[in-house]
Amino acid sequence: MALTFYYGSGSPFAWKVWLILEHKGIPYEFRLLSFDRGDTKSAEFRAVNPRGKVPAIVDDGFALWESAIITEYLEERYPQKPLLPNDAQARATVRRIAAEADGYLSPAVTRLFEVALYRKDAPAPAEITAVHQQIFEELSVLEAQLAGPWLAGPISIADFAVFPHMRLLKRVNERQPGEGIAEDLIPPKLTAWMKRIEALPYYEKTIPPHWKQR
Repeated sequence: MALTFYYGSGSPFAWKVWLILEHKGIPYEFRLLSFDRGDTKSAEFRAVNPRGKVPAIVDDGFALWESAIITEYLEERYPQKPLLPNDAQARATVRRIAAEADGYLSPAVTRLFEVALYRKDAPAPAEITAVHQQIFEELSVLEAQLAGPWLAGPISIADFAVFPHMRLLKRVNERQPGEGIAEDLIPPKLTAWMKRIEALPYYEKTIPPHWKQR
């Protein structure tokens, strides 16, 4: 029985799981849920994930949600093309970077979306500046520890955890120029790293579907 992957277009957490599924070559059935239609709150989906959030998977009848746990599960259940190193300290580094992406970078990016895109009145310049400052602090941490082509040695869960949040920064600027983070403001090593992710053979497949419609 193929794995079923429940996805919502634009969710960075779901995007992370999608990249990992593609990287590992895991067969899956793709279920695109619409936030606008309320698909994630439907009884059908809540039977899979009672929290009504994406991503979620059902693998051979086993339902699982929470993206960080899904990534660990996929790594253990499908060990091909591993995304965690063998060394305990290196594994801990990968997990730390992934946790920091979810715990620090993600809230800053979410706040930028709220201020720049999701409010009816024009944001005060000071609000945009404050959010940008928070984001630049996170980017400087990532830039400082990026010593090779990938964030923590070979390509890993860390890369797929961080990238969707980084790409969403550019998405804000594409929709509201000047209020997001323009590409030339992203530190140079991170810019080169993003281009390496975007050059992966499965990247184009995982671009959020609604982005392709605009």
